[in-house]
Amino acid sequence: MILFPNCKINLGLYITHKRADGFHDLQTIFYPVFLQDALEIIESKDKEHTASITITGLPIDATTDNICIKAYQLLKKDFDLPPVKIHLHKTIPIGAGLGGGSADGAFALLILNKKFNLRISENSLVNYALQLGSDCPFFIKNKPCLAIGRGEIMEEIALDLSSYKILLVNPGIHINTGWAFSQIEPKKNRIPIIEIINRPVPVWKEQLQNDFEKAIFFHHPSIAAIKDDLYHGGAAYASVKEIEPKVLEDEITFTLGASVVALNGITSAVPPTAAIV
Repeated sequence: MILFPNCKINLGLYITHKRADGFHDLQTIFYPVFLQDALEIIESKDKEHTASITITGLPIDATTDNICIKAYQLLKKDFDLPPVKIHLHKTIPIGAGLGGGSADGAFALLILNKKFNLRISENSLVNYALQLGSDCPFFIKNKPCLAIGRGEIMEEIALDLSSYKILLVNPGIHINTGWAFSQIEPKKNRIPIIEIINRPVPVWKEQLQNDFEKAIFFHHPSIAAIKDDLYHGGAAYASVKEIEPKVLEDEITFTLGASVVALNGITSAVPPTAAIV
């Protein structure tokens, strides 16, 4: 069985509170974008290995640490799964804050559930996905959502950007997110992001904020210049992408994607598209 894991963007990002577990509470909008990987899982005749993976496209880890293998191992604890072979063709850039790895893990759960008729409910799949990473539950739903908590508490919203082209710019700059968080004083009592997102897109430029931008733009002016160039080129809205918290053993680490996302109005309605520049 083959599925095509897509990536996502964040629209707005508020950091509202630092938690005792090291994570931060946030508000953001997750929106799916159809730049896709390809993921295939078939049953294996190799009884010596429960799961193996091959990878083409962009180079990533092809060991047991791969999130698709972890998804298989997670479900195998509760279900009698046969050995499988996994093939992943990687197109979504790594470390760009697009959630590509999280999507691969979530889609692996979806394939295994359907292929082997496990009959796992969507709510249960969300709970399994959360064990793989904070971003993974979104890709089980894969619809525009308001996300709060550390990003795992989601509410589907009515948001349609099909009359806009979505442009992703990845300058290849990686930012230490521990440092980025240290630059932010969490704030409350602001206009809720969900209220702003329901306003016309042209007002987002002034009202829909990303709390990381001030510090990032000061220390990486080339990223600020990209955003300015996008606005000069006619973008209706442009913003730095998001954070991806991950738990590695007992250590909480973060990847901050330095990609910039832009919405550009078009005259005819077409499905959302994504391009890497």
